[in-house]
Amino acid sequence: MLVLQDLAVTYQNTTPAVQGVSLEVPDKAVVALLGANGAGKTTIIRAISGLLGLHRANILHGSISFDGERIDRLNTTQIVQRGIAQVLEGRRLFADLTVEENLRAGALASRNPGATKQAYERVMELFPVLRERRRSHAGYLSGGEQQMLAIGRALMASPKLLLLDEPSLGLAPFMVQQIRSIIAEINAGGTAVLLVEQNAQMALSVAHSGYVLEHGKVVLAQSAAELLQDESVRKFYLGLHEGSERGKVGAIRQRQSGRRWVL
Repeated sequence: MLVLQDLAVTYQNTTPAVQGVSLEVPDKAVVALLGANGAGKTTIIRAISGLLGLHRANILHGSISFDGERIDRLNTTQIVQRGIAQVLEGRRLFADLTVEENLRAGALASRNPGATKQAYERVMELFPVLRERRRSHAGYLSGGEQQMLAIGRALMASPKLLLLDEPSLGLAPFMVQQIRSIIAEINAGGTAVLLVEQNAQMALSVAHSGYVLEHGKVVLAQSAAELLQDESVRKFYLGLHEGSERGKVGAIRQRQSGRRWVL
């Protein structure tokens, strides 16, 4: 469904943020994009959704295709209309608008009133709390409720592909698990998901495959099950081994130079 080919992005034409990244999100799949702060995860999401220009960044070379059509030359509205919606890091809700008004804002690019009504009912089924709070101002919701609203607002565009940027950020552990279940349910309904996360364990527990970024490059690409089960990855990069040394893929490369996944 989504294909990035040799994508390179710079900020202010001087600072390289993404260097030759290639990745794919198959139809109806969940793909995790993992990496430390500054690895290039959010830049890739911005490139897909057409938001690079707002951050004084641009694509140097490479391409982004969706359903067989290049979209890296389209504006954000055109990209949304083709079936891609994004949940921004930090939620970015309209705090002074109600839950209902925030949801309606998510459907502004829609050309199909019937689809908008259907999307609204789907959001209310996924998030019953939003139905209860639909007349409340978004700024008064809890952190978990705000994240649900941010996801619901994106779903109002009836996307084929949902881009999620750090959906578990700042949430309590029980709410992180609830967000994980919501992602799984959204995917079960036929929507593909590209999930950017620092919480690797949560991301890989719901994803089908994953990419690890380091300094703007893909250094590891495997199925989610392989990433979760590989003890070296758990210990040295993903930090899933209790009491383990936390490092980067470079550390794994030095210790495990003969392993098949080392790039």
